Amino acid sequence: MPVDPTVPTTPAASPAESGTEGKSSAYSRRGFLRAAGVVGLTGVAASVAACQAATAPAWSFGPAASAGAATAAPTAAVTAAPSVAPSVAPSVAPSVAPSPSVDPNMPAGWTSHDIAARNVVRRYVGNLAPALKGIFDPVNPAIFEKLATILGAADNYPELSKPPSFAQVSQVYLNDILTPLTPTKDGDVSVYDMTIDEIFHSIDEMKAPVAALGYNKQWPGPTIKAVKGEKLRFNFTNNLKETTGVHFHGVEFENFFQDGVPFVTQLPIVPGETFTYEFTAGRTGSLMYHSHHNATDQVGRGLLGGFVVSEVTKQAPEWDSEYVWVSNDALGGFTINGHGFPATVPVLAYIGERVLVRFMNEGSMMHPWHLHGFRMRVIARDGYRLGSAEFDCDTLGVNPGERYDVVITADRPGIWAFHCHILPHVEGTEGMFGMVSTLMVLPTKEDKAAVVQAVASQYTPV
Repeated sequence: MPVDPTVPTTPAASPAESGTEGKSSAYSRRGFLRAAGVVGLTGVAASVAACQAATAPAWSFGPAASAGAATAAPTAAVTAAPSVAPSVAPSVAPSVAPSPSVDPNMPAGWTSHDIAARNVVRRYVGNLAPALKGIFDPVNPAIFEKLATILGAADNYPELSKPPSFAQVSQVYLNDILTPLTPTKDGDVSVYDMTIDEIFHSIDEMKAPVAALGYNKQWPGPTIKAVKGEKLRFNFTNNLKETTGVHFHGVEFENFFQDGVPFVTQLPIVPGETFTYEFTAGRTGSLMYHSHHNATDQVGRGLLGGFVVSEVTKQAPEWDSEYVWVSNDALGGFTINGHGFPATVPVLAYIGERVLVRFMNEGSMMHPWHLHGFRMRVIARDGYRLGSAEFDCDTLGVNPGERYDVVITADRPGIWAFHCHILPHVEGTEGMFGMVSTLMVLPTKEDKAAVVQAVASQYTPV
């Protein structure tokens, strides 16, 4: 049964109560960074301290700053949302928070739209905002001053003391790092025991949870990572009240009875039953797994996830980090990895880093992904490398069922919008929503590590 969002949950222990900042040693900041492959931590402690100090660093953006703005206190801990908290009503129409009361001191020429639009971005940045001073000042102090002015830091607004929206809800990207899906071994076979569940899920921290479905109680399901030639076995236990099936999208099966299509290659998996799929990872690339039974409803409600098969190689990697980016457009509106802006995790990078983004469209509409300020080098389609047909673009249309791999080389600092360019999917009268994220390019590896640490310290994994 899904968690009832109307029943209060017990708050997580505070750092003082737990003695371990509310996390086991496996979820320590050091463990998080090691798992994420973040290196070069000189100076991180100072940056994190700036984000988590009892009093935030002063906003230094000119005479307009108020005393209150200079003493805003970002909190270091957060009461986590339920690990399977739900969201928005099942509609493709944007669902947004009510507009805040109009400030009598509203800037000339502004309307309530401007106030609402700014508030959404304030929620996105949250209490990371003060840390940006220590990050950007060594490069150019004017960057932080302008950001503080844009956000209206002098207002000492409430979001300065709250975690970013994306740290308050369950995130597949963070869960994949903190609690990676790990198989057991049966001889030379990697065995995954997985569940198919009814859950509640939050599109963002302010919307009511929605009844959804998930693998291992997650939407999207945990990312499955394998290497070419690896023998795989998946035991899926159906905890739903209805039948289902699991299809590994893009896999070239030797035995077609493993293809996961009820009444074509198997009988449906009935409630309470465990069904086993077994095959060898035969090709590399960005693949997916999802329901192929009552699929409009079941995939639309969350039965989807990323499946990545890599080469076994000792060569230097072609990129430094990667993001799985699964889009959907059914339950909860327009989502990236099960969330709408401002609860979408930014793509973090440092100057000089090469970032691979794996676009996976599990929805029913084409979405043209547009990155501001940078080109995307398109290196693979549907998991197949393009070779001499690779190309550059800043807008890439991804059709339902397609996967595209792009490499972004971050060579300039800043916060750059990254969104679907079908405008009704991203922006309305209440500001940005839905299929919006950012590419956040920080000056150094240490700066990226500091931001990752600050987010990890406020996040509770599933």
